[in-house]
Amino acid sequence: MGKESRFKGMFRGATKVTIDDKGRVVVPTRYRGLLVARGEGRVVVTVDRDQCLLIYPLPDWEQIEQHLMSLPSLHAQSRRLQRLMVGHATEVEVDGHGRVALSPELREFAQLDRSAMLIGQGKRLELWDEARWSAQRADWMRSEQESTELAGPLDALLL
Repeated sequence: MGKESRFKGMFRGATKVTIDDKGRVVVPTRYRGLLVARGEGRVVVTVDRDQCLLIYPLPDWEQIEQHLMSLPSLHAQSRRLQRLMVGHATEVEVDGHGRVALSPELREFAQLDRSAMLIGQGKRLELWDEARWSAQRADWMRSEQESTELAGPLDALLL
């Protein structure tokens, strides 16, 4: 049985979370069990081009990292993506209280202060500053209303 078939859960939903004075975020219990089961409590936190943080169970991150590092190193866009995502990747243990400690560099990159949103995205979680999440979501909604590129296929999917 391959790794893909053993992964039985998905991260879904949006949850408001608070970052404490030490830069730790409590992972909601609905995600915590999956993180512990999938990565034995070890996660990798890295940055995303959308200026949020990505949180992967360690085995899932290792697959992403392997793919990123197999991209052609002479290609400028590949190198930038490798530098950004692999260069900021930080392995962290989920502590006994279900918290993940975020380094000052990661918090600075994502402009995280106190109020944040944890967004389930299948095999990963995204951590956004709450105000930036709200603004970005509103922008995406405006863009979606203006776009007709995928209207037919998306309408069929949602029926």
